[in-house]
Amino acid sequence: MTELNKAMGNRPALPPIIDPDACLTDLPRKLGPWPDAGSTQIASCLANAAKHGGWRWPDAPLVFVSDPHADAEGFLRSLIGAGVIRRDQDRISLTDFGQHARVILGGDCLDKGPSNLALLDAIADVMAAGAHVQILAGNHDLRMRMAIGAVQGERTVLNEHLFVRMGRKILPALREVLHRFVTPEDLSAMPKEEICKTRLLPRADWPERFEKAASVELSGKIIRKEVQKLIEKLAKFEEDRQRIGLSHRELLAALHKCHQIFIDPTGRYSWFFQKMDVVTRSGSLLFVHAGLCDSMCNALVSEGIDAVNAKYRSGADAATLGFYFGPIANLVRTKYRGSDCTLTEYGVKALHRSGIHMVVQGHVNSHEGQRLCAKKGLLHLEGDITLDRASRALEGLDGIGTGATLIFPTGDVIGLSRDYPWAKHFAPERMN
Repeated sequence: MTELNKAMGNRPALPPIIDPDACLTDLPRKLGPWPDAGSTQIASCLANAAKHGGWRWPDAPLVFVSDPHADAEGFLRSLIGAGVIRRDQDRISLTDFGQHARVILGGDCLDKGPSNLALLDAIADVMAAGAHVQILAGNHDLRMRMAIGAVQGERTVLNEHLFVRMGRKILPALREVLHRFVTPEDLSAMPKEEICKTRLLPRADWPERFEKAASVELSGKIIRKEVQKLIEKLAKFEEDRQRIGLSHRELLAALHKCHQIFIDPTGRYSWFFQKMDVVTRSGSLLFVHAGLCDSMCNALVSEGIDAVNAKYRSGADAATLGFYFGPIANLVRTKYRGSDCTLTEYGVKALHRSGIHMVVQGHVNSHEGQRLCAKKGLLHLEGDITLDRASRALEGLDGIGTGATLIFPTGDVIGLSRDYPWAKHFAPERMN
């Protein structure tokens, strides 16, 4: 690691890439200044960082890749482009740089893209090659967990609607699980179609019962919005279920199998949720899928990263809507809207005093690579560069997404994306 740092000296550099398939010919290799890094808002954030002890940088390079959304090829190309891995006839190995780097996967591994299971297999292959990979939770990942949990155990008025509420977007993933893991014996053990439908969908009188029961943990405004959203989702759910060609029996069988492969400790993909944190820190940088609120700022400062992660894992194990709309899950959901848990100057000051000066996040996708901005007076780096092909097709972007954010011990931050003509470079301590 010392040799790598010396080789970089005071000049930032992208690590070399090994691309025998020539799939990354449109990925920029030259550095240029980060657009808008000199704005008044960002200058104010940098001044606050200097006022509160300055910057501390990671001891080893960090590679942040976020929101792969079930696109294994986009994920792997991003790690190849960042110089972390090499691929030879589908065999993955680490480069010299990759042996020293730490990969932070910034959430939303699931939904949208070509194959959820292929992405999970790709992550497993990268970890098996020896890469240090830390997985953060995204809102889509939490929804998957809640949808699986909603059909396990006791059925209550607070959870009987959660599969429809959380599960419509995971129908393609359930179809994958059905075709790959559900056996004829599993299907034959399922009850009749109408009974399975009853187990998956809320009862007709659910709204009235829910309004009364949910008042203990949710506000009236949220309850009314939730009921209306569920009514809308019910119609769309049935349309989507029929479109992808799954019966209620097949859905329930796939959900039971999901519990077996994702949640049971010995399941094939149990590592995915077992390894998942909701936040991590390195020096002055905080990594999270979506963002913060004052409550989480206070918890991170007073209780620490490990305590917050432990609370997330405990809450996600049997998540209710109270958890989903609360401050911990706000870390994977917020877009700093009025309906989200609030971040104010109070929380931002607490972070600065503790030495945290920048949030590196996913969740908000961009069509021109990474974006640097000030939110609520706190420096944020948005690292969701629209990797997955489904989103790219819908939003007018061509090809397979490729890119990563690289953060070096030298204090250099590089945003790499095939959708921007140069690799963006930002060095907070060297800005005038």
